[in-house]
Amino acid sequence: MPDMTAATSPLLTDLYELNMVQAYLDQGEAREAVFEFFVRRLPPRRGFLLAAGLETALSFLKHARFTKEEINWLAGTGRFKKNLLDFLADFQFTGDVHAMPEGTVFFPHEPILRITAPLPQAQLVESRLINILHFQCLIASKAARMVLAADGRSLSDFGLRSAHGAEAGMLASRAAYIAGFNGAANVLAGQEFGIPIVGTMAHSFVQVHGDEMKAFEAFARSRPDNVVLLIDTYDTEAGARKVVELAPKLNKDGIALRGVRIDSGDLVAMSKKVRGILDAGGLKDVVILVSGGIDEDVIRKFIAAGAPIDGYGIGANLTTSQDAPTLDCAYKLQEYGGAPRRKLSEGKQTWPGRKQVWRSYDKNDRMNGDTLSVETDEPTGDPLIAQVMKAGHRIGATPRLDEIRANARRNLAQLPEPLRRLEAAEYPVTVAEPLKILAQQADKAARG
Repeated sequence: MPDMTAATSPLLTDLYELNMVQAYLDQGEAREAVFEFFVRRLPPRRGFLLAAGLETALSFLKHARFTKEEINWLAGTGRFKKNLLDFLADFQFTGDVHAMPEGTVFFPHEPILRITAPLPQAQLVESRLINILHFQCLIASKAARMVLAADGRSLSDFGLRSAHGAEAGMLASRAAYIAGFNGAANVLAGQEFGIPIVGTMAHSFVQVHGDEMKAFEAFARSRPDNVVLLIDTYDTEAGARKVVELAPKLNKDGIALRGVRIDSGDLVAMSKKVRGILDAGGLKDVVILVSGGIDEDVIRKFIAAGAPIDGYGIGANLTTSQDAPTLDCAYKLQEYGGAPRRKLSEGKQTWPGRKQVWRSYDKNDRMNGDTLSVETDEPTGDPLIAQVMKAGHRIGATPRLDEIRANARRNLAQLPEPLRRLEAAEYPVTVAEPLKILAQQADKAARG
């Protein structure tokens, strides 16, 4: 995977991380700490989440370095002592990382990432790790819902222009592709990640030419491969008829039309009318693509209405996850110096210690329950968390994006049928007795 985060300064953090590291160094608190990243609760209408962002996170940990200019700037603020500045000047992550593979379905309180490192290191990387994992899990989980709703129909990421910044646009394309989207309009995502890039034309192209037929022909001859024409600039049905009229002329020159796109109006009714026009004109192989305000609910509505739509371009509803724009996630200390640690705040209690998640399946290879326990426990099921970094170095080969995508496809296929149908169904996650006992020990120690 390209090292997108290599150029991101570790100054992209919250001030309180530096404040705490300063205090840790002053007090000599540098024993081994264990932090875990998890989601506390599911957003409304979400029955599951999809893990994404691990490889981006590992790239950050591998490359995080402070430059001389950054150290000088920190010194100039007058906030920090020499011991912190020296620590940051020499900073290099040397810890271990355990994680669920990207593309794995997960549920509340199940850690998808564990950091084991000297306390100042583990604390310093908190903000950026949350930033990376939160966003990609958020978008992958939203995209997975659309993939399930589409039931094999093509999905394309059109969301760059709606994304909250350049990096968000890039990582949204990556997360959506992991979840099962077929391609992205984002050209840089094609270069950086190898995601198939897709695109048609804008209404301005038609308007520039004045004459719609002239615009269609000019575009097709300029870009003769995979020609998709936007037909709703003026009158959608008239545009479809012009496509039928133009097709034989292009065919004589070896140019085959792949599809038409509709971006406005009653997309169900119009797709049916356009399908009729194309079929009557002998263009039964020309696909119909639609865009504009699409999400999983719209897709399911269109399918139920029998709309002959072959693919969807999805923008803001994907890259901003409009119905659930955040996850209630956390990166919390679970062990320090070999002793369990537990947060007891009301509504935000954590499960202490180094944990593992075991997943069981029914006779049809569908998920039927998870067990959350201490990593030394031995319940039935397949363990989901594995070590991916040791002493700051990646273990084994970095998975290709298509391999991560295949893992997501397997996980989504193994969801219980109610979750595959996006119904409001609860998935059983059992907290095992050894973890409950460890929590009791941590409570007793915390309360003195």
